Order: sequence, then C-alpha cells, then structure tokens
Amino acid sequence: MTEHVDVVVIGAGGAGYPAAFLLDRAGRQVVMADPIGNLGGDCLAEGCIPSKAVREAALAYQRARTGVLSGARRSEVDGGDRPASSVWRAILEHKDRVQRLRYDQHRREIDASTVRFVAGSAHVISESEIEVTTASGAIERYRFEHLILATGSAPSRLPIPGAELAVTSHDLFRLGADLELPARPVIVGGGYIGMETATILEHLGAAPVVLEATDQVLPGFDEDLARFLERSLKGRVQLELGSAVTAIERRGGEFVVRYRQQAATSTDTGLQEGSVAGDLVIMATGRISVVPEGVEHLGIDLDRHGPVVDAGLRTTNPRVWAPGDVNGRSMLFHSAVRQSTVVAHNVLAGGAIADRMDFSTVPFTVFTDPELAGVGLTEVQARERYGDGSAVVVGTYDYAVDARAQIFGETEGWMKLVFDAHSACLLGAQVAGIDAAQLIAPLAIAVRERLSARALAEVAFPHPMVSEGIAKAAREVLV
Repeated sequence: MTEHVDVVVIGAGGAGYPAAFLLDRAGRQVVMADPIGNLGGDCLAEGCIPSKAVREAALAYQRARTGVLSGARRSEVDGGDRPASSVWRAILEHKDRVQRLRYDQHRREIDASTVRFVAGSAHVISESEIEVTTASGAIERYRFEHLILATGSAPSRLPIPGAELAVTSHDLFRLGADLELPARPVIVGGGYIGMETATILEHLGAAPVVLEATDQVLPGFDEDLARFLERSLKGRVQLELGSAVTAIERRGGEFVVRYRQQAATSTDTGLQEGSVAGDLVIMATGRISVVPEGVEHLGIDLDRHGPVVDAGLRTTNPRVWAPGDVNGRSMLFHSAVRQSTVVAHNVLAGGAIADRMDFSTVPFTVFTDPELAGVGLTEVQARERYGDGSAVVVGTYDYAVDARAQIFGETEGWMKLVFDAHSACLLGAQVAGIDAAQLIAPLAIAVRERLSARALAEVAFPHPMVSEGIAKAAREVLV
C-alpha cells in the first residue's frame, strides 16, 4: 500500500533533519528516510564530528608533548611516554564515544517528534512517489506533495589504476574504525580534508607526504591563507605541489604512488615522472553529489555538481527541493543546516520563495594546525569587484602581539578585515592561526548584517582572547 504524506525527506543529515523537524512542528505530516538509521548523515558517521574529535585529541597530545606544557609534569598531562599506537587506539575510542553520545542524543530528538523516521534506502519510483527498503527487507511506499532531496555527498576517487587500494575519510573516521596508525601515509589531494588529515597524523608521529595536482595547497581558497599554511607546515609535512597522481601500486608490504610533476626549472618545461612509497594511501580528492536511484522520474535538471537549484533551493521541479551537499554549491554541514531551514520555510509558504539562501556569507573553516577560516570577499576579490583601489580598505591584526596567542605559544598568525571604503561595511574576513574557527562566526554575522568598522571597533571584546583583534583591526581603518 502507498501512504500519502505532505513531505518526504530523503536523508537525515544536516540538510534533512532541520527541515523535517521544523515542518513537523508546523503540523505537516513528514516521513524521513535514511540508511544509517539515525540523524547526522555523513558528518557524524564519518566526517566532521569524528574527524574533529580525532583532531582535537591529537592536538592536545602534541601540545602536551612539545608545547608550553611540555615541561610541566608531562606524565600527568598526556600519560607519559606511551607508544603512539596506544595513543592512537585511545584517540579512536574517544572518537567512538563522541559518535555514540551524539547518536543517543539524536535518537531522543527523533522520539520527541512526530516525524516518521524510516531506517532504510529510498529510491524514486514516479514523479510523486518513493519506495523505501528497510534493513529487514520490508518495502514501504509514500506519495508526497513535496520531496526534499538531502542525500548529501560521498568521497570521490581519481579514475586511475589502483585507486581501490587507497582508503578514504570513511575508513579513517567511521564508527569502529580500526586502521593502524600509519608511519608514512601518502595523501592524494591537498584540499581541506587532505591537509587536516596530514596535520592530525603528523602530530602523532607520522611523516605524511601530500600530493596536490595544483600549484597550491587548498586549491580555490584565498591565496594568502594557503601560502600561510604551506609555510607553517614546512619541515612537518612533505608537500609535492603540481603533482598529478597517475597510479597506485602495491609492492610487498607497502604502496607506491606514481605521479607527474611539472619540472622545477625554467629550462626544462616538460613533465617529470615521480613516485613515493608509503604504508597507507589516503584518497582525499574531494566529494561528489549523491542522488537517489530513480531521480530521473522527477524530471529535474542535473549539472556536474548535482541538482540545479534556485535561491530557494528548489529544483526545476517545483515540488522537489535539494538542500545541502547534494547540490554541490557549499559542501559544509553548517551551510546544509541553513539550506534545510530555507527549504522548510518555502514549503510552508506553499512553494513560494519566502526565504533565500545566501551562499556568499557562509563561513569556511579548515581545522589544520594552524587553523584557517574565512567569510565573504578576500582583498583581491573586493578590489576586482569594485574596480577601484581606493574603494577598499583593509585592517589587519598580527598574532605576535596577541595575549592569548602568547599564552599558548602560538604567535604565528593574523587576521584581515576587508571593508568598503565608502560605507565602511565589512565585506569579508580571513583568519589564520589559533582560534580561527571560533573567530569567524562573529565575523560572518558582521558580513551578513553589513556591520561597519565603527560598530566592530566599539565592541568591548573579552580579554585575553584573540577576538580583541577584531576591534583593533577595525580601528585601523577609522584612523
């Protein structure tokens, strides 16, 4: 039998469950289907939550061993000189505890709602109907008025020989992950996933090699941030830029990764063949949109990123919505949550566009060590957009003079605030160094709300915190 409901949500990650609960509270009949059987999507299953749990534990271990606390009764700080393998197992156990804690929390959220949650894989069988196959093999069918495709993304793999020999973020961070700590990991891809993983493993004693096909780490990111990270990792992580991986081979107990690299000298303009050996290959070449089986029944347009959506996250089918990673516009959990609420508001408006997604003010964070973050326009982008050098002013703050950075012994870093010279409104911000991920949140609010340099300069930020730098950088442009 087919049951008629108001809204079907396929996927229970950040793009799915905020809309489902909001619509449920508004009195809509909602069915949400997800194969994991709980909320959180890939972010909790194998992405941002477990990877950051591992990252914070590895960072604490490293700081206790080599940072400002290294001389202060170290055995009480990090358990003494335990071998790295036992530290790694303890970190993975911590990660699992965090994942289980959040799954328990999410189960209570489901139980407290009237959303009908179906643990199973959904596929589309007609323009207005889906079918869910549960873990037990049972089949449930639902006819919908509105369909929310919140099916997210998955790790991509290069189409090269031996790609199957590499592991991905799934293998590293899934619940119950049991990979041994590698000594010589080779990381294919210098994007945020690859660079975060490299710094995590380096903190635990590994010697990572990162192979990135473009000429900078974090391709597509602000060049100043990318170059800062590259300089900071010198001597810690081996970076091979301009290196396009061509094959992965197993040779005895190790792996060999082959690549082509642009020649380093101006007299030799050809490509050089290279290879590097390691005990683990990690494929970190980005993520790709995942759409459900049978999506062709919906009559929606797809491009290379995923479903084509408008500012309200509506596809070319007015009853089908595609928030989050699936549309490929902004593959970040916090962006997916906001997109999810945009869709809910528009569904409640009867399909009218009552709310719009502003992708330009979504902040990004890179949890490397040191941290990076940004929101809005960079200085280069602002000058290109306004076409007049005098139309943009910049305020900066150097971590070398910051009290909190000095307390932690992490004075390498900076903050840059980009303002419209005429209105003095904040256009964008970039932060490199300790607490960057925390600092970008108030700066994202300032960009979205078009706060002025004076408004930021007049806030009494707490001392001693790096946020004081926001006011100081803003005061620079008022002089």
